Amino acid sequence: MYRIGVDLGGTNIVAGVVDEFYKIVGKGKRKTACPRPAKEILADIAICVNEAVKDAGITMDEVSSIGIGTPGSVNKRLGIIEYANNLGFDKVPARDVLSKYFDQPIYLENDANCAALGEAVAGAGGNVENFVAITLGTGVGSGIIVNGKIVNGCNDAAGEMGHSVIVVDGEPCTCGRCGCWEAYSSATALVRQTKKAMQENKDSLMWEIVGGDLDNVNGRTAFDGMRKGDIAAKVVVDKYIKYLAAGITNTINVFQPDVLCVGGGIGCEGEPLLEPIRKIVEKERYSIHCGKQTQICSAILGNDAGIIGAALLDE
Repeated sequence: MYRIGVDLGGTNIVAGVVDEFYKIVGKGKRKTACPRPAKEILADIAICVNEAVKDAGITMDEVSSIGIGTPGSVNKRLGIIEYANNLGFDKVPARDVLSKYFDQPIYLENDANCAALGEAVAGAGGNVENFVAITLGTGVGSGIIVNGKIVNGCNDAAGEMGHSVIVVDGEPCTCGRCGCWEAYSSATALVRQTKKAMQENKDSLMWEIVGGDLDNVNGRTAFDGMRKGDIAAKVVVDKYIKYLAAGITNTINVFQPDVLCVGGGIGCEGEPLLEPIRKIVEKERYSIHCGKQTQICSAILGNDAGIIGAALLDE
């Protein structure tokens, strides 16, 4: 039998058919197109699932379960997405709605937790018991596994390290607070920081990279500029890395995982991103005198981690 995992993001909805070897054998994809009503987004999830099944060359009769990874907090028992600020979701009965489309059991979990589960089981985790996955995308997601189990807390809302404050009274965050790690280290934040630097430095090579159009700025722009020797771009990247390292150090100080992996769009930068982060963490971590330290590495599964993790969900 196969399982289906769905990664519901702020930008895209991606469904994948996952086999017994944790391989994705079929996919379906659509734009999330926020903001719009939750029922429309859930209907598109159903379409993506059917597309993935068709792409895999199987039928729904060969699917044992459907797992949904979503931003925000989830009441897994009731199948409700309690709150997802980046989607505009508030108490959305996702399982009940999706059950009208499918007969299979439907499980819900926070998307970053799904990514962590996927990486822990089939990727960078290497079967360690204590593992954290940081996902740098529209927001900053974090999935935390302690003693082999996802940390959910009393209300299934635990593990939101992206909404811990690193700058008091800082930049406003979509969650309603100010100064959250997400407001400084998400891809959205990096784009904002890059645009600001470009507007202040009209001779920056970043203008050439984006064809003179600020609308073309993305999470790679500053890194690409840095590689070309652009000073303004390097300042953006250096400051971004400091923010990112602050949150990673906080996370390590709290959980002391065996492995912490960094994924998402910005995580694809690999060692140019991680090497300077490690140097900062080595100086600032509370466990500086301990013999064993957390390994910081890149996620292996890329954007597939959330799909695979969602497919692995069960009761």
